[in-house]
Formats: sequence, C-alpha cells, structure tokens
Amino acid sequence: MSPPTTSRASLSALTHAAPVTAEASALRHVPRVLVVDDNPDTMSLMQELLETQGYNVVTVADAAQAEIEIRREFPDLILSDVIMPGKSGYELCRELKADPATRLIPFVLITGLADREDKLRGIEAGADDFLNKPIFSEELFARVNSLLRLKEFTDELENAESVLCTLGLSVESRDPYTEGHCERLAESAANLGRHLGLDEASIVALRRGGYLHDLGKIAVPDEILKKGSNLTQEEWAVMKLHPITGENICRPLKSLRLVLPIIRNHHEHSDGSGYPDGLRKNEIPLLPRILQVADVYDALRTARPYKPALSHEQAALTMQGEAQSGLWDEDLVKEFFSMLLQRVA
Repeated sequence: MSPPTTSRASLSALTHAAPVTAEASALRHVPRVLVVDDNPDTMSLMQELLETQGYNVVTVADAAQAEIEIRREFPDLILSDVIMPGKSGYELCRELKADPATRLIPFVLITGLADREDKLRGIEAGADDFLNKPIFSEELFARVNSLLRLKEFTDELENAESVLCTLGLSVESRDPYTEGHCERLAESAANLGRHLGLDEASIVALRRGGYLHDLGKIAVPDEILKKGSNLTQEEWAVMKLHPITGENICRPLKSLRLVLPIIRNHHEHSDGSGYPDGLRKNEIPLLPRILQVADVYDALRTARPYKPALSHEQAALTMQGEAQSGLWDEDLVKEFFSMLLQRVA
C-alpha cells in the first residue's frame, strides 16, 4: 500500500490553515474524522495532515476497530482504505450505509486500485467520495471540507426535525389522556408500512408522521383541545384547521416532503366526509390512509374523558364496521389486523 506523496518535512508548506486554537474549539463543534488504514505510515501522516486543519482525528487499523470506535462515538466523516485485513472498506461502507443510525455519515474510500469496476463497487456500497493513492494534501483537504460542510447541513436539518417532533410531543402532553400516543402511532404506522412492503423512505415518513400529524394543534386553544367531543360549530371550525397549520409549519423542510400529505390528510374519510379537503377513497394519498388506520386503532384502545378503552376484539369490530360504512380504507384495515395477528403468532 503506497503512502501519501506528501512528506513530513513539507507538511507545513502545504497546509495553509492555522491550527484551531483552544478558545475557538470551545466555541464550535470540532469535526471528528475517523481514519481506517492498516498502513501505519499512511495512517500517521493523514492524522498529521488533518490535525493541521483543526480536526479531531481518530485512527484505527481495521474495520473491526472502526466499528468499536463508531459505537463509542459517531464520527462526522470516515476515511477508509479498501484493502485491509479482515473486512474490506467496501464491506464496512455497505454495512454502515445500511444502518439508519450511521447511513448519513460521509464515507470516503481510499484506494490504489484504478479499475472502473473497483469504483463501481464503491458506489454500490454507498461511498460518498473516493481518494486515489498517492494522496495529495490539497485534494484531501478539499474533499474533507466539502463533505463536512454537507454533514453540517444534514445535521441542521435533523436538528430542525427533532425540534418539530418535540413540539409534536408537547402538543400531546397538553392532554394527559393521549400520553404515549405519538410514539405508539409512529411505531404502529411504520410496522404497517413494512408489512405492506413499502420502501424505506415511506416507512421513515410514516414514523415521522406519527410524531408530527397533530403538530398544528399547537395553535388550538386549550379550552377547545381539552373539551372532548362536544365542540360548538365555531370551536369545530378552529379544530379542523390544525392539519393545514401543521403542514404550513413543516413545509419549509424539504426532508419532510413525504410527511406533508400525512399531516394534511390524516383526517380525510373514504366517503368524502373528512377534512380539510373532503377527499374520497384513492384521492387520499396512501401514507395518510395507512397512518389513520393505526391512529384510529390506538384511539379506540385508549380511554378518553368521553369513552372507555375498547378491547382488541371490540376495536376490530368497530373499525371493520366503520370501514364498510366508508370512513376508512377497507383493504388497509384488513392488512392492519392481519399484521397484528402475525405479530401475536
């Protein structure tokens, strides 16, 4: 394995950014870069190069040690050799990209292999970028800086989503009778999505929709939200605005694109009697129809001020009757109870 062409003597001449001071480090997050390479010279030199740019660099010699280090603390970027003892860089990349917890960590494959097939293998494994040996410091810095900026933007989006989900939970906390509803709904809707064979993006949207579907109720006064089912016509008009309010709150985040129809349309009915748009049957997008089935089941199984909790059997009979009368998607109701039966078995 060829080491980088940059020599230690020329290190300072090739790096233009001054090291980050202790005071500056305390004021901002210092990116954590994990270097995985079994060549000690390559590993040591890359560490020195990257540390001159102010990064917190951790080095390990193989994929097994990398996995331990990643479990200990997620890095902001991974630079990995391809050919190593044990698990290859391709395999490590593929496994990390398949795990929802680590799939957004930028992964760069470093290789002396130049064949087109080798790069295709890296792309198929999910690599975000490639560095060819011999490594030039300017190229290393440019690629690392670019990917870390992208990671920073991704983290900001995730933080924004976390804030919105927290707001969704705060809405739930205003009503003691709905405690745990969002978490149960997120899990149940995602499970139904998997049962139906939906893609991962749709399943993620269903999980997020579980937390965000009633976010718009943050604008509904307590005297209406906690009143129960005996709302006046004026109060009901206020309540029926919450799907649109929630959609408007989440609309700026493009990462929530698939969640917006869930938020807006989860109170639509197959017979057109729902709100806010009065959609009928397949006019209602699939994801809201899935979530509302899980939502209705959880509501029936939970005690509220105006009703007792139903048993599983009572909830099933109620939902099947309501589906036949035109409220819910009959096929999805059948699939939902089929899924629950399989889980019990």
